[in-house]
Amino acid sequence: MLLAALYCLLWTFQTSAGHFPRACASSKNLIEKECCPPWGGDGSPCGQLSGRGSCQDILLSKAPLGPQFPFTGVDERESWPSVFYNRTCQCFGNFMGFNCGSCMFGFQGPNCTERRLLVRRNIFDLSVPEKNKFLAYLTLAKHTISPDFVIPTGTYGQMNNGSTPMFSDINIYDLFVWMHYYVSRDTLLGGSEVWRDIDFAHEAPGFLPWHRLFLLVL
Repeated sequence: MLLAALYCLLWTFQTSAGHFPRACASSKNLIEKECCPPWGGDGSPCGQLSGRGSCQDILLSKAPLGPQFPFTGVDERESWPSVFYNRTCQCFGNFMGFNCGSCMFGFQGPNCTERRLLVRRNIFDLSVPEKNKFLAYLTLAKHTISPDFVIPTGTYGQMNNGSTPMFSDINIYDLFVWMHYYVSRDTLLGGSEVWRDIDFAHEAPGFLPWHRLFLLVL
């Protein structure tokens, strides 16, 4: 149930696909617990001047956790992303992304009003040039640093509650590897103690919807 709640938060509030936008990795953002970066199109937070979104408090689910997770307040993934940010961009209409600068899945165009149909084809049906192009893009992703996202190299507590940020660059391919690791890793209980009884990406009701979102982002 916990992962289902996490998924709903990610989908409803659309904080970011990569969890930690580069624009929100400073000590100021972490201490203030706000991630509302400007959209480059008009320079306003969340593109508010253009009606793309606004900076709002995150509304967390009040549903109780299931008995499968017997802890409260020990894992930064609980009530995501409130350990790091309490205010994020809430996007309007067909806009999405950490600064409302992207279009929702299925839309494109300057105002995200044009329908966009993508078909995930069977790789065995691709021609040789198409396969080579696909592999070339994967290779490019493996050698291109993500311009938008970074990954944490420590917990919020290890960052002294945000005053000493601990983030690192990562290439685009490995960013998706890290995203999958982050949701499925063991629960850290402090010190060297870990809890391995639940893999949130694969052993909860969110298994199918989380991976669907993961593939859409990819």
